[in-house]
Amino acid sequence: MLARRELSEFQVRQRLARNGHHSSSIDEAVARLKDERSIDDERVASAIARTQTSVRGRGKRRVLQEIAAAGIAASIASRAVEDVFQELDADALLSASIAKKLRGRERIADDREFQRFFRYLTAQGFDTDRILAHLTRLRA
Repeated sequence: MLARRELSEFQVRQRLARNGHHSSSIDEAVARLKDERSIDDERVASAIARTQTSVRGRGKRRVLQEIAAAGIAASIASRAVEDVFQELDADALLSASIAKKLRGRERIADDREFQRFFRYLTAQGFDTDRILAHLTRLRA
């Protein structure tokens, strides 16, 4: 399981349970993997945060949501997201996401498209005040 990608402790436990392993053997396996540093929730949180921002172009809230879905503690998730976003320009990330949706155009056509962009960008985890500022500049 761990050969393909990083998994959190929660994900490993979940997959082992799904494969029919008993809870005592799961606990032993997880303890051994933690001792070997094959499972490290901080490393997994950082990997998820980097992937979600650099590959998927998502904002802070969505990245936190994805890390939480991996069963990682909120404190670890917050640290990982803050570390990744210190290295990034959040406005540039938002602008890139907007440019991708515009598909070569320079302006938003109408209010309906403005609202559609706003909903999309909100779902991607960007801050609403930044979204409004960027979209208002692009309104036709």
